[in-house]
Amino acid sequence: MERFEFTYPANASLPSHAQAGVVGSGDLEALYEPKDGAALTVHVATSVDGSQPLWQRFFDHLIGVRELPAGQLEINDFGATPGVARLRIEQVFEEASNVR
Repeated sequence: MERFEFTYPANASLPSHAQAGVVGSGDLEALYEPKDGAALTVHVATSVDGSQPLWQRFFDHLIGVRELPAGQLEINDFGATPGVARLRIEQVFEEASNVR
């Protein structure tokens, strides 16, 4: 099990917190918490040892294709593919955008 953190510049936070996915084989859980400021802090806990450079490239690419919201993003990964990771992260940001 590895844990690491990244921080990226971000825009305004989303209006609410949200959760997407479940921790299970080949999947991941993404939890978003809005916070004031101009940064998104990403905490990753993964079952895949040695994957920090892959996650770094994943988020480096993500910030190039979409704006990130300010706050905190918790990723609990159990071997998800990059496609599943992107889906869960997009889902959690979309869910956090919806005010109920």
